[in-house]
Amino acid sequence: MKGIGRIGGRTMGKSFIEFLKKETVLCIAILLAAASAFLVPPDGEYVGYIDFRTLAVLFCLMCVMAGLQKLGVFGWTAGWLLGKVKGARSVVLILVLLCFFFSMLITNDVALITFVPFTFTVLGMLGKEAGRKLALPVVAMQTIAANLGSMLTPIGNPQNLYLYGKAGLSLGAFLGLMLPYTVLSFVLLAVWALVQGGRGGGLSAGREPAGKGKIPTGKDAMEPGKVAGPLAVYGALFFLCLLAVGHILPWQAVFVIVPVAVFFMDRSVLAKVDYSLLLTFAGFFVFIGNMGRVAVFRDFLQRMITGREVYTAIVASQAISNVPAALLLSGFTENYQALIVGTNLGGLGTLIASMASLISYKYVAREEGGRKGEYIKIFTLGNVVFLGALVVLEYLLGR
Repeated sequence: MKGIGRIGGRTMGKSFIEFLKKETVLCIAILLAAASAFLVPPDGEYVGYIDFRTLAVLFCLMCVMAGLQKLGVFGWTAGWLLGKVKGARSVVLILVLLCFFFSMLITNDVALITFVPFTFTVLGMLGKEAGRKLALPVVAMQTIAANLGSMLTPIGNPQNLYLYGKAGLSLGAFLGLMLPYTVLSFVLLAVWALVQGGRGGGLSAGREPAGKGKIPTGKDAMEPGKVAGPLAVYGALFFLCLLAVGHILPWQAVFVIVPVAVFFMDRSVLAKVDYSLLLTFAGFFVFIGNMGRVAVFRDFLQRMITGREVYTAIVASQAISNVPAALLLSGFTENYQALIVGTNLGGLGTLIASMASLISYKYVAREEGGRKGEYIKIFTLGNVVFLGALVVLEYLLGR
């Protein structure tokens, strides 16, 4: 019995460690919230800390994206586009720009989850040597592209959705704020993709690498006739989410309609929602609310941040990632436009600057496990170059 108990204890301990590794940011948020509760004991004001609108809209968007992803919509689109091109340059360009443009609407996380695995299959079609040479640089650049494309819209990433609501900006004002950075990013990405694509060979549509298979086409990814009904419903639900983001429809109504509709269409989709992200938001909301009531801490942070919001957000993102940085810093400044810029640029840099970057890293570890170190070098170099260019633009704009 003692032996069984020890085995059970080791198993539980291993599971707990794995949970900590997988949900590090969530655990930090919970610990910070719990620690701050010792300084500010729970009371009626705690409910006011939580931005229920942001959580509800984010939940609805994740439901819709999970549904569309399960239908194979994004893979079908990618396969259709790649079926129209020939040559490594065109293939690399499309693979990178798919992440860039799709992330504006489906979030950087979903773009990477969808297109990075797809990329390993496609690059295998270029031949073993060319595919191996291109795989790591292309995935690294796809990750950068997803993070940069997502910064243009309020729904591109979680911190944008949150700060957009806090700032009270119109959609046009938000797009105008981030457009210069997005345009420069597009130009740099396109130039890189065309140059890097020259390192690959010609695309051989008839060659099937071992274990890979042909480039997915629309027929392989999904059958449009069979999903027309669900696709129309998800499209309508996505439109409702956009209306809630734009304050045209009450978020409470959308929060009821979307999950109920998804439940009756395919309840398994609800299990694919990233609930840990929602709990992470809640934990940071409690921590920020509590620390905002500690005068010494509040005044110190306000003095440190005021006038330096963009660069403070960039630096903070390197250590704790840009979503927590947005949540934390927003409690101590009202210059939300600067935080929007800073946390989006701050998504570049370290591997954890944007948690979405870890998605690509996990796929690289699975497909190219022996080259993880090489990938981190390529990823970091690319991030430093793009971050440097965008910081220079920020300086020239003088915002």
